[in-house]
Amino acid sequence: MSPAAPTCLRFDHGPTLGVGNPTPRLSWIVPAAEPGYVQRAYEVEVTRAGGAPETFHTESPDQVLVRWPAAPLASREAATVRVRVNGAGWSPWSAPARVEAGLLDPHRDWTARFISPRTIGGPDAPAPILRQTIEVPGEVVQARLYATAHGLYRAELNGRRVGDDELSPGWTSYQHRLRYQTYDVTDLLRPGTNELAVLLGNGWHRGRLGWERGRALYGDRLALLAQLEVTTADGRTHVLATDGSWSARPSGIVADDLYDGQRTDLRPPADTTDAVDVLDEDLGRLTAPLGPPVRVTEVLPAAEIIVTPSGKTVVDFGQNLVGWVRLTVHNGESGREVTVRHAEVLEHGELGVRPLRSARATDSYVLDGRAAAILEPVFTFHGFRYAEITGVDSLAPPDVQAVVVGSDLPRTGWFESSHELLNRLHENVVWSARGNFVDIPTDCPQRDERLGWTGDIQVFSPTACFLFDSAGFLGSWLEDLAAEQHQDGSVPFVVPDVLGPQGLFPPAPAAAAWGDAATVVPWVLYERTGDRAVLAKQFSSMRAWVDRQAALAGPDRLWTDGFQFGDWLDPAAPPDRPADARTPAEVVATAHLARSADLVARTATLLGDAAAANHYADLAAEVRTAFAAAYVTADGRVRGDAQTAYAMALHWGLIPDGARRALAGQRLAELVRQEGFRIGTGFVGTPLVADALSAVGAADVAYRLLLQTECPSWLYPVTMGATTIWERWDSMLPDGTINPGEMTSFNHYALGAVADWLHRRVAGLAPAAPGYRELMVEPLPDPALTSASARHRTPYGDASVAWKRADGVLRVRVEVPVGATATVRLPGSPDAHVSHGTHTFEVPIP
Repeated sequence: MSPAAPTCLRFDHGPTLGVGNPTPRLSWIVPAAEPGYVQRAYEVEVTRAGGAPETFHTESPDQVLVRWPAAPLASREAATVRVRVNGAGWSPWSAPARVEAGLLDPHRDWTARFISPRTIGGPDAPAPILRQTIEVPGEVVQARLYATAHGLYRAELNGRRVGDDELSPGWTSYQHRLRYQTYDVTDLLRPGTNELAVLLGNGWHRGRLGWERGRALYGDRLALLAQLEVTTADGRTHVLATDGSWSARPSGIVADDLYDGQRTDLRPPADTTDAVDVLDEDLGRLTAPLGPPVRVTEVLPAAEIIVTPSGKTVVDFGQNLVGWVRLTVHNGESGREVTVRHAEVLEHGELGVRPLRSARATDSYVLDGRAAAILEPVFTFHGFRYAEITGVDSLAPPDVQAVVVGSDLPRTGWFESSHELLNRLHENVVWSARGNFVDIPTDCPQRDERLGWTGDIQVFSPTACFLFDSAGFLGSWLEDLAAEQHQDGSVPFVVPDVLGPQGLFPPAPAAAAWGDAATVVPWVLYERTGDRAVLAKQFSSMRAWVDRQAALAGPDRLWTDGFQFGDWLDPAAPPDRPADARTPAEVVATAHLARSADLVARTATLLGDAAAANHYADLAAEVRTAFAAAYVTADGRVRGDAQTAYAMALHWGLIPDGARRALAGQRLAELVRQEGFRIGTGFVGTPLVADALSAVGAADVAYRLLLQTECPSWLYPVTMGATTIWERWDSMLPDGTINPGEMTSFNHYALGAVADWLHRRVAGLAPAAPGYRELMVEPLPDPALTSASARHRTPYGDASVAWKRADGVLRVRVEVPVGATATVRLPGSPDAHVSHGTHTFEVPIP
């Protein structure tokens, strides 16, 4: 019997309209097949506009990221693709999928030029609108708008909004890479006169960035690049491109900033028309998106309207989130001002704004007297659960909503257990990822920061790749990392780097765990998606970082000098000194050098560079030897004698002999017990400690650490009502007071990196080969739970593991997608090797 028709035909990792790769790789899922089915061949049918179908036959078992078989796409060219596969017989053809190239040659394909208002639209002036008309002589067959900006933009055609993305063009390392977007606007055009109007905002280009109130770090002028291409029924193409003929006028957005919020005057703005200047800008920076844009992903109703002790009206949305408030105001007289202030928490019943630092996080509106007005901003976002609203006489729950925004990443991972607090912890991890994946992976979404800290995503990337289809999103960010990397290999602490230009850190930044994002994140993407190309693309960056580490370590292979974040936010660190961890910084740094050198060696092997593979394997071995000699005693004690020190040494193989390793494992478990099963790790150790404990036979200790509810612990915030992951273990103290540290966030995913252990070990669903082509099913049951399950949408389809304990028996259900296999390892039983399908197992509970 032939397999089912392939589904979910995809191109690389991103959108299918306006792709930047002329030879996009193909992936598909085979949803069902008979037992024993193995793909032996596949055929791809490619149909270009006006051409006959071409069929390409390939003998191969591959179905993920296979090469484009046809001639490369030209700029603007579209193709329709179908796939079928062969095992014992040919499957039906898949449904057709369409892919269309963007403008692949920036210098030849763009006739548009960047334009900027001549006299209006300055840094402290209302947001400008740029406009022009185009005459369309006849029926519109197809129309595309290609656009980007210095700043943020929102376009309208004939008064109707273009697209559904938010905060475009997003944030990249603008001096190196500037994304443009492609929109299908066919349905927005009509024969005759059409008007294109584009509103510009400050965004990351000209707004505030960083806590030192830096502004206009990329330039002090907003600008637009837009090219509208309209094909009519007679076959002609008509182009409206930004040039000196456009005009500008002010909008009712009086002020806008990502940190401070937006102020809008709904009354008619001044009737001012301004000319535009054509700017001499390099179009070679233009690049197509690799992943999905920021969009509205959910709208939440008000959970409760509260009157605070001071008499303020506050809306509780029941969930800490990222986005803005959508407010309907009835019968507001002209000139009345409505103000919305945002905060993540209440402190003693009032809006807790101290964690915002200098960010005002306030939206305000001057009403125009309409009977009803819907108020929401365009060019800002906030991290909040609570919104204080003034200027509205009677606020009813149906009149206020929270609009949730973030990069529109498809959800791919789920976890559930018999422990409700653990389930809420996992949900908090999901919400923190959603809130901090706003075009780049940020640290927090509410204060005067919201930056792409490398250390945070380094520890969180395995969790991110399980929960969401993050490949295009993180791949784009890695291109910025490589672009921002210094010539000596140093990796900025944040990417895009806006702290270095402000002089806030050393000119050649190199900190362990933070810079290691250059090696770890590409490897995680390869491990979780099977995309070897990301390793090839990032290999020079990976090598450069390890070479920098090795140079700083010197001949003795111990990295002991220079600035380090160390085990950032160790719970023992004072509130005002978050780097004062129990694990010495040089232990953290040297351990990361060993790990990254090993990753580069493995990458070089995959890429066929034997000389590099040998060099970095030797370097990793030398560092491991130096680490053990300098930092591990004969009785297995690791310098610092702290949870993170042992977790790194054990999990990364830095203790070579079995006797010392066993003693180190015993000491780690002893430390956790001595600390009352409370967490003793910061950013570095948190993703590792549970793995290290379970690897040395102390899974019971790992579970007690996981399920602890006293502070510091993963579940303490849950008992305090947290709906996202906190930056500090005690961001809020038991008495409801916000942590006195200057740096306190309630939405910060780094400490949620333990979710990767929940997926791989508690539930037992892990990749055993890149892209989950092989699964390792090895659940770690414990009496604390009666059940646990995880499901992941792998590149091959859904894989899942679910187990239950009852009547002395462990019952396990395993789902393996077509194209993958699994090794099932259960307590007290020999390994089982299974192919696609659903499999059940029962074993006695030890």
